[in-house]
Amino acid sequence: MRWWDIDPVLELERDLFPDDAWSRGMFWSELAHARGPEANRRYVVAEAGSRIVGYAGLVSSGEQADVQTIAVARDLWGTGLGARLLAELLRAATAFECAEVMLECRVDNVRAQKLYERFGFEPIGVRRGYYQPGNVDALVMRLTAPENSVQGTEIHG
Repeated sequence: MRWWDIDPVLELERDLFPDDAWSRGMFWSELAHARGPEANRRYVVAEAGSRIVGYAGLVSSGEQADVQTIAVARDLWGTGLGARLLAELLRAATAFECAEVMLECRVDNVRAQKLYERFGFEPIGVRRGYYQPGNVDALVMRLTAPENSVQGTEIHG
């Protein structure tokens, strides 16, 4: 993801997460930490022609990485794009030498939970009222040994 991707990413973000969409400033801040020798983030976009149809981001700290976001355009749900984006984040976690990857997922987003479980994530707790302003709980999930979850997967542009 580059700075010029932020506007189309924001359109997708607002469509998919109308109650708790990230702001332009949040994306700028994340991208600022994704470059240079001290980079500890990986943000990617998926394109279909000139249209951004998905994006994902991860931050690493020591031996732990956190999936910050994964989003896929509604018309591409069920196509495997979310899995490809997640695989790319797990490869980044491996490159950052992270031993585990954490994430939060809305408790009512069963589709996403099933994706994460296919990659080996396991539920380890709940954060009450995590998603605001809707006061929706988050399921906390963890994956250990992320390098084992992406063997044989490949991302194509």
